[in-house]
Amino acid sequence: MPQILWTPTPESKKNSAMQKFMDFCAQKYSRQFANYFELHQWSIDHSADFWASCAQFCELKFSTPAKSIVTAGKNMRETKWFSGATLNFAQNLLSRRDDHLALIYVDENDSQRELSYKELYQRVAYWAKQLKKLGLKPGDRVAAMMTNCPETVIAMLATASVGAVWSSCSPDFGENAIIDRFSQIEPKVLFAITEYQYKGKTFPQAEKIDRLEKNLPSLIKTIRVNPKKIDESLALTEIDFAQLPFDHPLYILYTSGTTGKPKCMVHGAGNVLIQHAKELILHTDLNANDRILFNTTCGWMMWNWLISSLFTGTTVVLYEGSPFHPTHSHLIDLIGKLNISIFGIGAKYFEALEKEHFKAPNLSSLKMILTTGSPLLPTSFDFIYNNIKSDIRVSSISGGSDIVSCFALGNPILPVYRGELQCIGLGMDIKIFNEKGKSVEQEKGELVCVAPTPSMPIYFWNDANGEQYQKAYFEKFPGIWAHGDYAEITANKGLIIYGRSDATLNPGGVRVGTAEIYNQVGKITAVQDAVAVGLQKNGDEKIILFVVLKPGIQLDEELQAKIKKQIRDNTSPFHVPAQIIQAPDLPRTISGKISEISVKKLINGEKIKNTEALANPECLEFFKNLNL
Repeated sequence: MPQILWTPTPESKKNSAMQKFMDFCAQKYSRQFANYFELHQWSIDHSADFWASCAQFCELKFSTPAKSIVTAGKNMRETKWFSGATLNFAQNLLSRRDDHLALIYVDENDSQRELSYKELYQRVAYWAKQLKKLGLKPGDRVAAMMTNCPETVIAMLATASVGAVWSSCSPDFGENAIIDRFSQIEPKVLFAITEYQYKGKTFPQAEKIDRLEKNLPSLIKTIRVNPKKIDESLALTEIDFAQLPFDHPLYILYTSGTTGKPKCMVHGAGNVLIQHAKELILHTDLNANDRILFNTTCGWMMWNWLISSLFTGTTVVLYEGSPFHPTHSHLIDLIGKLNISIFGIGAKYFEALEKEHFKAPNLSSLKMILTTGSPLLPTSFDFIYNNIKSDIRVSSISGGSDIVSCFALGNPILPVYRGELQCIGLGMDIKIFNEKGKSVEQEKGELVCVAPTPSMPIYFWNDANGEQYQKAYFEKFPGIWAHGDYAEITANKGLIIYGRSDATLNPGGVRVGTAEIYNQVGKITAVQDAVAVGLQKNGDEKIILFVVLKPGIQLDEELQAKIKKQIRDNTSPFHVPAQIIQAPDLPRTISGKISEISVKKLINGEKIKNTEALANPECLEFFKNLNL
């Protein structure tokens, strides 16, 4: 049995939103729930009752109530939610209009700006007016190449207030990568930052903006945002929020694009709102007294998730820049300075801190750490509890841009087990299927969702007959959403993610999750990063492990033997790579994730269709030129 690292106190359980919601549902439906897992099963078996109760408990603001909570379609993706209901996403996020801090912005230089909810509302009102003057109507698209700053939040809320559709990229995306995305959705307005800073360097964007304008003929206006000359314009008027159907388009997000042009996933306003409200209020236990910082760019779905925190009346801390500049402790220092209670970041961050032998100061305000982007390794759990804070809830969460939310995440009334995600989310009917399509527990397999949820895309852009949507999720197991994660439901009913199933290794017919290899390689201090992929050879698959080593270190026989022994002793002989190769760099997607699939394709003689989806495509030459 895995070690318990944190347990809620009776008082914290009683005061949590999750427990209060459980009591609320028990009273409303005259039943009892012995624990979270009974509540979860009820949320699956009585889907309409659950989502209606979630909307009521979390206090979503509708201008017209729903006639039907769940309306079944001929397949999972055609299910309709809250039919007949109308609302406005921005109005729900701006219901608080007092002097309580809504946003705190801080950058690498510790420059800081603050906006109250009242000031945020007034700035959104001003920009909503400007967008209407431009003739923007519900359904029109607004694109943004922006940093994680207040102006981006203001522009998004102004867009949503008039019923237009928001889509954003980070300015560190390559020019062609941005065009590949935005040209498909034909935006009328572009918000663009004129420069940004990263690791102490300033990157001017004026020329890139000029070229974007030339390649986006649908634009009627480009709004250039100069971070050194912030527009403080206010409108002291009420916003005329467009009241629209529950599933009116709100966001367009994109697939990674490593296998072709990025696909455009469209998410509905009410769909996003109710899912994020559930995750933030019930699973994260976020409330108005908290301060939440999740380190993200505007090109990652965690930005959309973070900004929904405004719905709870909390204070959202926006950080812009490298998490390791000017020092590797910069973000941790900010937790103390800004009294942050909930801190989120990619899981790799803690692996990097561990290699620096980092020890955090007293972080009295911090009550929760969120991680995602890749599996949080068991050793990283140890590091956090030993070196960051011992009395804290660590919630590794997992989902994706596909659902702009989570399938599995944290829970304030459950213990934290070493190496596990705490639970499957309410209303999410998640199973693990083996290769025969049979549901299994305490066994590795494909993570699937066997019933519809509001957070699935309402459709893909320019996919009139749904072929792209169907192919993306429903081909592996007909009629069932296959998410592409290789995972396991544990004895504790938690979840372990072993990596992407399309990168799962299969030496000698034995399935091996890449995260199990990375867990062991990460313990070798000489290794900065690694990627394990399968080389097809003579009808079998061999594991090739590529490692990036610390400066000045070379991969010799002794280090190779040490890496192999570490893997063999702590996993199995099947996990041991047939070959270990030192690489100068590893390809990463624009959102910062290592692209295992790119390396796998190249070493097997396949071509990468869209190198623009990578942040560092120049490193591909190394893998192309290998003769394995």
